[in-house]
Formats: sequence, structure tokens, C-alpha cells
Amino acid sequence: MRKTRRQVLLGAGTTAAASLAGCIGDGSSDSTGGGESGGQRSYEVGHGDFRTTVSAATFPDMLYFYCVQSGWMNWPSVMSAFEETYGSAVHDDDRSSGEALQHMRSHSNNMTHSGYNGGYTYGIVARNDGFTQAYKPAGWEKVPSALKTDDGHVTATRRVTTAVTYRKDIYEERGLDEPTTWADLLQPEITQDLALQTPQAAVGLAAALSVNNARGGSMENLQPVIDYYKQIQEGGAEFTDNFLAQFSRGEYATFVRYDYSGLDLKYNNDEVAEENVGVALLSGENGNAGALNMPYGYALLQNAPNPEAGKVFMDYVLSLEGQQHFLDAYVRPIRSAEMELPDEFIDATEYDRTEFQVDYDKLVDQQQSIIQEITRGANL
Repeated sequence: MRKTRRQVLLGAGTTAAASLAGCIGDGSSDSTGGGESGGQRSYEVGHGDFRTTVSAATFPDMLYFYCVQSGWMNWPSVMSAFEETYGSAVHDDDRSSGEALQHMRSHSNNMTHSGYNGGYTYGIVARNDGFTQAYKPAGWEKVPSALKTDDGHVTATRRVTTAVTYRKDIYEERGLDEPTTWADLLQPEITQDLALQTPQAAVGLAAALSVNNARGGSMENLQPVIDYYKQIQEGGAEFTDNFLAQFSRGEYATFVRYDYSGLDLKYNNDEVAEENVGVALLSGENGNAGALNMPYGYALLQNAPNPEAGKVFMDYVLSLEGQQHFLDAYVRPIRSAEMELPDEFIDATEYDRTEFQVDYDKLVDQQQSIIQEITRGANL
């Protein structure tokens, strides 16, 4: 069996991470010297006024960060490299961005996690609710200004784009062409085993806004996606969080998630032959953009346990070494301008044809009402 790209690069990445023990990125040279203090390892972390020294003596055996999970954006590689280098395991926190917010609210007087990681706009909501604290990790100055808060509460670490992944072999059997617009998914042969997620999750919200924009809607007019979701449900589409295994078995022939999800499955998974997986970015039938570019990021939580280890983890994720783990899974790192993107990425002309962004501050203000309106309107 051939080694997948991830298996090849993970071995190299783990070796590189191990060599960085005592050093983490500072955004310029990507190495800040660690030292010994009283027999314990110490590390310099942070950017600008947030630079400080932390001691490994304070690190827990297990670090809890919301939405760092093994089935998502190559976190297993990040978690493994971090533990090998710094000695703290990272908890496999299997929940969506929306579920993380709910958990924060129910534990506001006894915060259980050191940080939040997930949809960028959900992080802004957490900040607005008073759950986060200021911390600018090393490399913060490399992040585009529109994708971080000036106060240092929330910082984007990677970005992804809504895409459709489909079984090319099943499409061929059914006489279906590669989809290019959201209207193409309305064919009965596609809706019968189509899977996607509800807008309560960041990935589901991105999908809903993608459909809505493609079909002429806006954040003030959500009827296009509501009508679309009603129609695909009538055709058999299911809203579910768990469909990757079923896709591999051919039980779902199509799912809506992010570009990286399909590319990672295509090139880093041996359960489905590479040639049987297609990944497409969709537009509206009238040429409207239909692939929302959504940032993901993190924040250090207020009154959280183990803030020192949390800062080291945040610095590692934003370092070029940490960013490489995302790239290995075809997630575009926030520092991708400094990195070489694999040839397997979708052609740039397709992103030009389909991709769009929204006013993320405006989305934060309207996010909860948007989710509620779509959920109720489409009976999700």
C-alpha cells in the first residue's frame, strides 16, 4: 500500500517539531530560545506587549481546547507533534463551534477549557460574551488585519472554502456530470443520498450562506436557502454531522463541507480510490459566487485553567511548523503566503469563479438570528 502524502509529511513534521523543543515561533525567525530555570524548561511566548516567559512546570498532562478534534483539519498531526515537543497531550474535543459556545455559557463560572478553536465568527461571539482574554501569539503580525481583532482576543489560523465532494464512480454509473452550480445538486439522482450539516455548526453556516448567495440572497434575505433546503430534503437529502464513513462505503454519493475535507479524503485516505473522489466549487446558475471563504481561529479563554500551556499551544499552531500541519491536509494556513501550496489544490481559476467573502463583523452581529431563521424556516 502506498504511503499517503500525510503519512510521508507527518513523519518529517514530527521530527522537525521534536527538534524545536525549547523553541517556538516568534513570527520573524520562527524560533525563540527556551531555557532552563530551576531544572525546568521555560519558553518565551507571545507577540509584542504579550511576550512573556512560561515554565513547563505549569503544563498539565492534558490540555483542553474546544474543537481540537481528531477528525478535523489534521489536528491529530498537530496534537501529536505538540505532545512530543512540549509534553502535554491535547484533548480530542469532539464538538462543533456552536456546541463549544453552548458549553462555555453553561460553564461560565467554572471554565473547563484553556482556549477556543473553531469558526472565527463564533470566536468573536465568545469575545463579545466575555469568555475570552487578550493574547497575541507569536506570528500575530503575519495574520491579515481583517482576520484578527485589534485587541488580541481572536486570531484566525487558517481558512477554508465551501465545496461539494462526490463519488465520481457513482456519478458515472448514474450518468451524472460533475456539478458546477448549486442547481445541479437538485437532480433527484443527487439529492437521494446528499449529506450536509445544519447552520448551528460553522461549516453548516458557511454552506447555507454559500447557497443563499448563489441563489441571489443576502444576510437580510435568507429565503433562497430556506426554499433550497426544503427542496433537497423532499428529495432525500439529510442533515447530519457524521457522513464520511458512509461516503467511503458509497451510502452517500455527495456531501457539502469544505474544500479541504474533500481534498484530504481524496489524497490522504486509502478507503476510497483517489480517482473516485471529486471535489467541486459551485456557483449560482446565473453566475453568482457560491463558495464562501470562511476563516477559523482561536482565543485564550478568560479564567481558564493552564493559560501558560494554552499560550504555548497557540504559538505553536501559528508558527510555520504548526501551519504546515494544516497544509498537509489541504487546509489553507493563514500564513500561506509564506508557504508553498501543493499542486493538488483546486485550480485557482475555480476559486476566482466561485469564491466570495462576507463582512465578518456584520455576520457576527446577525449570526444567531440567521441560524434561527434558516433552522426554523427549513425545519432543520
